[in-house]
Amino acid sequence: MTSPPKLPVVRIDLHTHSDASDGTGSPGQVVAEAAAAGLDVVALTDHDSTRGWDEASRAAREHGIDLLPGMEISCTYYGTSIHLLSYLHDPQFEPLLAQLEHARASRDTRAQRIVDRLATVVPLTWDQVRAQVSDGATVGRPHIADALVASGAVADRTEAFDRYLYNGSPYYASHYAIDVLEAIELVRAAGGVPVFAHPFAQKRGRIVDESVIAQMRDAGLVGIEVNHPDHDPAQTRRALEAARTFGLLVTGSSDYHGDGKPNRLGEQLTSPQVLAQILARASGSEPVLARG
Repeated sequence: MTSPPKLPVVRIDLHTHSDASDGTGSPGQVVAEAAAAGLDVVALTDHDSTRGWDEASRAAREHGIDLLPGMEISCTYYGTSIHLLSYLHDPQFEPLLAQLEHARASRDTRAQRIVDRLATVVPLTWDQVRAQVSDGATVGRPHIADALVASGAVADRTEAFDRYLYNGSPYYASHYAIDVLEAIELVRAAGGVPVFAHPFAQKRGRIVDESVIAQMRDAGLVGIEVNHPDHDPAQTRRALEAARTFGLLVTGSSDYHGDGKPNRLGEQLTSPQVLAQILARASGSEPVLARG
């Protein structure tokens, strides 16, 4: 009796960042690095921005890797920060665009407040921070961290966050973020597929419990990022149980930021079966299918 043929392994990483937000490589570089790392499919999910989609799409065709255009939306639930991944939404959907523009403007003024507070204890100027930001990108804490590294105040981004930029730090300032339930509804209205990013990563700050995930599911949430570098084994099990309880798709991703974080492309992956369901549910934009 002959054995059935082995299906080819498909490696899918659905959470990466370029310098269109807080990654260190251009969108094209991220895609090229994904192909070089042996990935078959990669999603570009910059914070509150689709600015890198066109460049990433061209690179995907050049390097023969499939691309899911996406975004990571900064949200809140009664003061608790939540990150929502959106895949294949319409990037021109005006109600969502208006919320993103509000968030970007708030991030800029927030970053200036943080820099003003930091300047009382370390030599740091707004111009030094702006020098770390690519054209068109929104200033965030990672850029402030990079400016601290460039000035010699800290060795790397990790030290910058540990010493100065963590949530609750004396130098911290908040910014506007859309309510997560409204964000989910807008993503669905824009034809996108919303997935809750790293839901139980307590090292990032406060988290919400399963009762909030139930509300998110009722608002239209499709998946949970179960496998993520910031989830320890217990948090991964908890996320998997939540996915089962609420009937949500299970994704896995690296949350790659280039040199900005130790995360490596492909260290956590999503199954082809889940990717197929994401594609089936999306109607806002098209993936780049470049593998032939």
